[in-house]
Amino acid sequence: MSIDVLVLGGAHIDRRGRLDGPTRMGASNPGKWLEEPGGGAFNAACNLGRLGHRVRLVAPRGGDASGERVAAAAEQAGIEDCPVVFLDRATPSYTAILESDGNLIVALADMALYDLFSARRLRSRSLRDSLILASHVLCDANLPGETIAALASAANHLGKPVAAIAISPAKALRLTPSLQRLDHVFMNAAEAEVLAGARARQPADWPAMLRDVGLRAGTVTMGAGPTVAFDENGAALLTPPQLDAISDVTGAGDAFAAGFLSARIAGETIADALRQGTACAAITLISPHGTEKDLNNELLKSGLALVGEAAILS
Repeated sequence: MSIDVLVLGGAHIDRRGRLDGPTRMGASNPGKWLEEPGGGAFNAACNLGRLGHRVRLVAPRGGDASGERVAAAAEQAGIEDCPVVFLDRATPSYTAILESDGNLIVALADMALYDLFSARRLRSRSLRDSLILASHVLCDANLPGETIAALASAANHLGKPVAAIAISPAKALRLTPSLQRLDHVFMNAAEAEVLAGARARQPADWPAMLRDVGLRAGTVTMGAGPTVAFDENGAALLTPPQLDAISDVTGAGDAFAAGFLSARIAGETIADALRQGTACAAITLISPHGTEKDLNNELLKSGLALVGEAAILS
């Protein structure tokens, strides 16, 4: 059976505490706690599956109850889950504290297990078969840099487009050796700055700066500010719609990546893909969860009605 998207990277437990009122540093703050499966690869895979794509997820995890919880959530989202299990290790976790408006204060990522997913594991029969069956490949920068490089090389050899989610400024550096072999990188402005070596004076400057370091195509999000997307043929700019209330910022970037990639798989232009990614992110921002469990193509259409047209950059 063919696979629309092979997704590799982070699938772990997300723990998020949200404060009830103003943040008081160095003190106890009242709030509420939410725990659920998450991770860049996991969130993107869930969104792609709910948008109707055949998705296979390959992610390292421990042989514990948390790993079983991730597997159950993947199955519920319609994903074919093919974990790489380390029986004597704990499944990674991400613990975040959010302000009352949903914005991040600080987070702790306990993800050393991902470093064990070395490049040699890509030589396993199951992974080689998955790459052959896949039409597109998506990874995140939770994986070691050498693994991302080996994956990009293998995908290039097979003629399979490969995209990457930068995850964080620190982890974005893992993409640097592979920029010329990646077909698209999803990043925010802080991650783009790490890759480009400087910060853009204005959003429209990002495409040239990132092309200069070897990237063929990418998207740079800036929260409520404009998002820019570019490929070898051009660039587009879009300001996200204003939302009355943001429930949680967690997973919005992963949702954007899934929506954008879904549109590109369907043959949409970069401007239309930018609109669809933005709509997916907006749907996730107003959800209390890292992925919107009710996401489908009909809900996406209603979200698109709130998103303006993208401006084509010269």
